[in-house]
Amino acid sequence: MRQRYARLLRSPQRLCNAPYLRSKPTAPKAQITSFRPASTTSYTRAISSRVSNTVWGTSLLALLTFTYLYITDTRASIHQWLVVPLVRYLNPDAEDAHHFGTKALKRLYRLGLNPRERTSSSTDPALYTELWGQSIDNPVGISAGLDKLAEIPDALFALGPSIVEVGGCTPLPQEGNPRPRVFRLPSQNGLINRYGLNSLGADDMAKRLRERVRLFAYRHGFGVDEAAESLVLDGEAGVPPGSLTKGKLLMVQVAKNKDTQGDDIDAVRKDYVYCVERLARYADVMVVNVSSPNTPGLRTLQNVEPLTWILDGVVGAAKRCDRKQKPRIMVKVSPDEDTDEQIEGIVEAIWRSGVDGIIVGNTTNRRTELISTNSPPPVKEQRIMQETGGYSGPQMFNRTLALVKRYRRLLDQGPSPSIPRTNQENKVLFATGGITNGHQVREILDAGATIAQIYTTMVYGGSGTITRLKRELHQDLKGERMHGHEKDLASLVTTKE
Repeated sequence: MRQRYARLLRSPQRLCNAPYLRSKPTAPKAQITSFRPASTTSYTRAISSRVSNTVWGTSLLALLTFTYLYITDTRASIHQWLVVPLVRYLNPDAEDAHHFGTKALKRLYRLGLNPRERTSSSTDPALYTELWGQSIDNPVGISAGLDKLAEIPDALFALGPSIVEVGGCTPLPQEGNPRPRVFRLPSQNGLINRYGLNSLGADDMAKRLRERVRLFAYRHGFGVDEAAESLVLDGEAGVPPGSLTKGKLLMVQVAKNKDTQGDDIDAVRKDYVYCVERLARYADVMVVNVSSPNTPGLRTLQNVEPLTWILDGVVGAAKRCDRKQKPRIMVKVSPDEDTDEQIEGIVEAIWRSGVDGIIVGNTTNRRTELISTNSPPPVKEQRIMQETGGYSGPQMFNRTLALVKRYRRLLDQGPSPSIPRTNQENKVLFATGGITNGHQVREILDAGATIAQIYTTMVYGGSGTITRLKRELHQDLKGERMHGHEKDLASLVTTKE
């Protein structure tokens, strides 16, 4: 044993390799020294990467939020200066552009990406207007023709008008006139159309409006059945039964079928009554269109006797509507029937029948005084001006303004003593035709109208047009108040002196 230990002591290598003297190997100092900085670097890199990802993610979210808020705001200039030219470029035919715009707005609304009014003018007290005893948000509306089939009334309400008029709707489906039937006049910001009241029929529109009411009822906890529909239409939701939005009204325009002979007044009356019976339940106002220039024999119905007979039938059908608050009735008349005899006859028919008001203006068949001799349009547009159809555009404004004044003066004279007292309620007047800015809206209102409606101006101005008109109207009213205040101060100073 001693010898064994002696050998081990004489050989240090053997001593180190002895099993009982072995120890666990330790890492070299160099490795330990290099491990700590590597760990610190990885941690720093992880923190830096996380911060970088957070910054980029936040920036991207902020960019997307800003983009969403910008492109869905009616104040955004892209709606006029980018979207309108782009739609026109992609759709050289004006009717294709119309359909494209309607479908796009419909899809965007479903996705929550539609343009909407976010400015304070949407609830500007200075623009509140009294109509039939209720307050509506503003005196600007959209005329019929933009939403012919009642596909996008809610998307149009989101653009800021207080009135949206859908249609015109005929009793039975009809295709209208052959294409092409819509023509642009860009240098004039005008249009010529001869659609001819293309329609899917009253039953189709009624179905679409009924589904809209039931969807509203479901979303507000009333259910989805007929009983829920009735609750909403009877005012239990606290909104107008047509617009389904406080401070706004939905108008539905109706007309006779093209194949219904204009001289068969009973048949014509049945056409209008049929439409009212199907659609009045879902409208705040029913509009009787006897002024389209593209339906044969329609404008002859503005003579006092046939018009009275037709309107009397429509009023009766509206009163039978299965709803607590019955819809109002208005009649839309042509700007071309402008002799004293014609206007007096229309006003007499309005008093006799008991309708609630009149819409003055539509497209015109006349071509006189529409083109300025100082700045004539291009040769192509001069040819287009000869197309059959109704013209609409800024050049119509003076004619519309003059007609509003004439109709308002006759309506304010009141009915003849032979008119029943039940029909003697004051008549409201809406105006449409050539209105392009807020100052013109103000002129129309001062002339005696309650609502100024637009159509062609939106075609060229885009989805921000209503907001622009309301802003300009507000500035016009504000300027007048300031000017009046200055006059009051001047008179006060003069008095003191």
